[in-house]
Amino acid sequence: MPDKKLFLLTTALITIGIICSYTLSAYTVILFEYNNFHFVIRELFIATISILLMWSIAQLDPDEWLHPLGLTLFWGGIFLMIIMPFLPSFLVSEVGGAKRWIKIVGFSIAPVEFFKIGFVYFLAWSFSRKLGHHGGMGVMEEFKRFSPYAALFIVVMFLIAVVQNDLGQVVVLSLTLAFMLFFAGSSFRFFLSLIMGAVGFFLLFIAMAPHRIDRILSWWASAQSTILAFFPESIAKHLRIENGEEAYQIGHSMNAIHNGGILGTGLGNGTFKLGFLSEVHTDFVLAGIAEEFGFIGVLFVTFLFIAILHRLFKIANRSLEDTDYLFSLGVGLLITFAFMINAYGISGLTPIKGISVPFLSYGGSSMLASAIGIGMVLMLSKKIKYESGDKK
Repeated sequence: MPDKKLFLLTTALITIGIICSYTLSAYTVILFEYNNFHFVIRELFIATISILLMWSIAQLDPDEWLHPLGLTLFWGGIFLMIIMPFLPSFLVSEVGGAKRWIKIVGFSIAPVEFFKIGFVYFLAWSFSRKLGHHGGMGVMEEFKRFSPYAALFIVVMFLIAVVQNDLGQVVVLSLTLAFMLFFAGSSFRFFLSLIMGAVGFFLLFIAMAPHRIDRILSWWASAQSTILAFFPESIAKHLRIENGEEAYQIGHSMNAIHNGGILGTGLGNGTFKLGFLSEVHTDFVLAGIAEEFGFIGVLFVTFLFIAILHRLFKIANRSLEDTDYLFSLGVGLLITFAFMINAYGISGLTPIKGISVPFLSYGGSSMLASAIGIGMVLMLSKKIKYESGDKK
């Protein structure tokens, strides 16, 4: 049997996401004159499909289905991201000059969300075949062994960060790649080298786009007082930006969190969702939860994420095959980094990256892709033999 606890925890998080799509979308509903239940009906429809799909995938034979499903997501995602810029406007949705969504019967699908699951599987499958423990080899030898993956990732970065103008997804994928490589047996020195290289590429992509530089400066104007308090004044005065324009969204997000306090304002009683935070039911869903459900609500949601990650990592730890181990670990890492980057962004600790919260943010692609990833791990969990007293 698949891991029932993982399935129920994920379903609980999806249910909270449905509630948020109703209570946090009030201003958008009024602004665009939608039906009051416009977003919740669409989210409920996607959530139902996601839960059914997750459980259906869990019933499949992992030895027969995991490999073709994983590679289909990987190669299919790359193919769709390559052809998207050339598709006519009636087939794709364009935002800020970038084509990120394919239109399908009233819904928009983001191929990058499904590609991320395929990318994790491809890495898990390939690492288990090509890599072992570094065995004392030098960093340069490890770089030679890693070079094919580096070439692949450069192509991925171009497709996502340049063509789709979505740097946030590249950050999530690069962190996942680095940590999976480390757990696949690479040395700690090589791991640190990759992290430093990723930071370098990240700074390069920021420097290539003036709007990203403006976003960083805007974030720093908001965060500098808190951060520079830990520095000596002789250093802080050189880092401080005078009369900097503070980030509008981050300011209102932090005010919403403060307004929620410990217990929150109550379901439907939030005020910062009423035009202060744009589309709070998507990227700022955690700020909306913090206002209406307070610290207790955020703590509960965080507990659900931690419980899901615990099940994912436990399945990974008990997997006998390297591919199963690395894939389960990779899905957990994707969820971890997406949650952390979003949480740090809405609280002002880091610049906002536009990363949705898995299962909570409104949007069909993210929920469907995450459900497929969990379903594939549930499929693998049937191969795990649990000890007595720890049955599912």
